[in-house]
Amino acid sequence: MTQEKDWLDDAFTAIAIDDDGRACRDIPDSACKEEAGNFFTHAGALSLSKSADALIDPKLVLSWLMTALGAPALAGLLVPIRESGALLPQLFTAGALRRLPRRKWAWAAGAVAQGLGAFMIALAAVTLEGAAAGWAILAALAFLALARSVCSVSYKDVLGKTVDKSRRGRATGLAGSVAAGAAIVFALILTSGFFDRMSLVIAAIILAGLAWVAGGLLFTTLTEEKGAAEGGANAFTAAMDNFSYLRTERQLQRFIATRALLTATALAPPFMVAAGASEGAAYGELGLLVLASAGAGLISSFVWGRLSDKSSRKVLILSATIGAGVLAVAAALAYAGALTGAFLLPVLLFVLMIAYQGVRLGRSTHLVDMASEETRAAFTALSNTVIGIVLIAGGVFSLVASLAGPGAVLAIMAAMCAGAAFTGRGLDEVQAD
Repeated sequence: MTQEKDWLDDAFTAIAIDDDGRACRDIPDSACKEEAGNFFTHAGALSLSKSADALIDPKLVLSWLMTALGAPALAGLLVPIRESGALLPQLFTAGALRRLPRRKWAWAAGAVAQGLGAFMIALAAVTLEGAAAGWAILAALAFLALARSVCSVSYKDVLGKTVDKSRRGRATGLAGSVAAGAAIVFALILTSGFFDRMSLVIAAIILAGLAWVAGGLLFTTLTEEKGAAEGGANAFTAAMDNFSYLRTERQLQRFIATRALLTATALAPPFMVAAGASEGAAYGELGLLVLASAGAGLISSFVWGRLSDKSSRKVLILSATIGAGVLAVAAALAYAGALTGAFLLPVLLFVLMIAYQGVRLGRSTHLVDMASEETRAAFTALSNTVIGIVLIAGGVFSLVASLAGPGAVLAIMAAMCAGAAFTGRGLDEVQAD
């Protein structure tokens, strides 16, 4: 046991410790002693979860699957259901989760439930066709999204209790890089042409389910001390209490505004594909698009994580600036009818996904470090719920695209990212505390 702990400590020091040393700034000494093992448990479980996310990506993989099954009209509901279903319930689950003195069990249960949702999607794909398959996949995805909401609202709280604030970004960034590597392997197999694409996609969805189950089981081994369990109000009371923060916390207001504008980096890819691909081409280039998205995560996640530990504020500003630039270029090319080159679309998607990874790492680290242990779960739930509403409202972009073309949508989203770069300048340097 001692040799194992020594090995973990050495690896932890090599990966996560800077010249400032290993002193813990905002977790107790008892948690600090277990930080090395907890760091790798977080990285391992999150790597499995993020790998599953990549294998079952609604924007690319599930959209292709539903179209291949004869339900293309329903594919447009995938992203709204996935994103809003994962975010909207959190405002109401935060109060209940606070009744759990050890919230790792909530994350573990949510991960296993996501695995079950993935298995249901694969079963629908194998046994159904047409609209029946489409509705069954949407129902399974809704179940998966609800389970994800439990993971999301509990994860940051557990991370804040078990890993020091100077090293949280590295834990999540390392997981993102590992998951991106797995996604690249999947993309290369897709582009190889050696396997039937339908069989390969269904196998990937089953593998995603297994990864979620394994991640949930691994997370149960985390050493988490009991936390404050008071304040676990019912859903209505928790909602009212959480909404009060929007009136009293100016930094939370600015953070949510910045994050809302940065939803453009998540919503833009389908419109880029629509602007740059001829009918059906997006599905034929599935492997290249997955490869572009995964490659961006692989080369940028760990870097963004380290930078977030230094200044999550600057990461958000830089990500917003990159997003504004690439979306402005995409909009201009779309208007010129020049977004149809074989590799142009994957390259632009690659750059946008680098910005998107920065947004994800920056916003996660900033929120955890901005909040206290008492407010972390509430801030997370409130922020995610507001963003869930914003994502549903983002359905109006489909109407804009039908009236003015995808180029107009991309131009609007470029302006949103530019606005996020401006509002992000007013955020505090929370890592400086």
